[in-house]
Amino acid sequence: LDTLELHPLSPPPLLSLEVGAGSGVVSTFIKTLYSSSYTLAVDINPAAARATVATARANNKVVEVVCGDLAEGIGGLQGKVDLLVFNPPYVVTESSYVEGIEAAWAGGVNGREVIDRFLPTAAKLLAPSGVFFLLGIRQNKPLEICEEAEAGFGLTGEIVAERKAGIERLWVIKFTKTDHHAQG
Repeated sequence: LDTLELHPLSPPPLLSLEVGAGSGVVSTFIKTLYSSSYTLAVDINPAAARATVATARANNKVVEVVCGDLAEGIGGLQGKVDLLVFNPPYVVTESSYVEGIEAAWAGGVNGREVIDRFLPTAAKLLAPSGVFFLLGIRQNKPLEICEEAEAGFGLTGEIVAERKAGIERLWVIKFTKTDHHAQG
């Protein structure tokens, strides 16, 4: 949340999307920061989708919620998302854990299976001047993610926040479209 506050978007986003909304705290915070933004949240877990709705309502905010896998099934958003936020399942596990209830936290090999699956989608969703924030842990190899996102999907990334939280070393990458990808 503090990263969103420390990196305000100007102009404010017209369309904000949180993927993996969980409790809905981040989506609700986005709507608080940018009250005029159409704010959309997606989660694969129906209980999480309901929690997101409840969190927004409890804070007198309107967040549209879709139950789905990543951003699949949400049409018409390609090239239109001004603010994209993803707190993926990033814990390093065996691939077999990346389904069922464990999918909420299990990231597979290097904690990257869901991240790597979403990067091409993120690049397609992002508006030319849009911003994409991705949360992860050190074991996800954030610098490698930045290199792969730029080479493969035209996203330039920089680590804008890093902190220790319990036994985890968390980071946030801020991605923007590389100039030649933003134009075309």
